[in-house]
Amino acid sequence: MKQTDGIKIICKNRKAFFNFEIEDTFEVGISLLGSEVKSLRNGKANLSDSYGKFRSGELFLVDAHISSYEQANRQNHDPLRERKLLLHKRELKKLVGKVTERGYSLVPLKMYFKRGKVKIEMALARGKKTFDKREAIKKKDQRRELERMIKFRQRSS
Repeated sequence: MKQTDGIKIICKNRKAFFNFEIEDTFEVGISLLGSEVKSLRNGKANLSDSYGKFRSGELFLVDAHISSYEQANRQNHDPLRERKLLLHKRELKKLVGKVTERGYSLVPLKMYFKRGKVKIEMALARGKKTFDKREAIKKKDQRRELERMIKFRQRSS
């Protein structure tokens, strides 16, 4: 876990920035079991294929993997269970309106501890097309090559 400004980052969803165009971000709470929190304190979580889903007026985090806590015997949790996300009603209504628009998804970007509570940074995102992804790879390679050349010139000077 990485700590910055009183926030301990548990995990990040690096795929989200590659697969989606991020429009807006917001912080949500999450309803967890005790064994899940203990597993998160050990940094055992993965957000790579997870997403937010509306069901009966509530928002749930689907396919987020929180590993089982080894010391919890019978009371252990299901690692892939759906977890309720906690938002104010007006925020929830605003998101329902935007997600029903064509192409928008709710994607978690990172999970972290903030003042002892687990929070998730969610994003309202639109999926990238294949050619956009190729363009992003090309820009990344060009930037990396430029940095290499600058570094090489600094060494030779």
